[in-house]
Amino acid sequence: MSYIDGYLIPIKKKKVAAYKKMAMLGKKIWMEHGAVQYFESVGAKLDNPWGLGFKKMCKLKADETVIFAFVIYKSKAQRDKVTKKVMTDPRMKMEGFEMPFDMKRFSSGEFKVIVEG
Repeated sequence: MSYIDGYLIPIKKKKVAAYKKMAMLGKKIWMEHGAVQYFESVGAKLDNPWGLGFKKMCKLKADETVIFAFVIYKSKAQRDKVTKKVMTDPRMKMEGFEMPFDMKRFSSGEFKVIVEG
């Protein structure tokens, strides 16, 4: 079964274009080092009738949205190898990029896939 790194990132709507530029570099780096797939998405409809919507869960302000991102790997072992290479890649210093979101509100986790299709 696959293994996933997942991210939820509250971000000001006006900073999404800057984030996308940074994410394009991230995609290039992760894919070069062996990630199976790489996704970055921005909120389109964040309220829903089931459960706690992303707006409320992320405590978004009127001028904010959320980035939902994930990277897919073949396995936890492969994820660990890819991540080690990514974190030592000099491009990850992101020179020339200003962080477009507040790292204090950045959320991430590792996920073991239990159903795949």
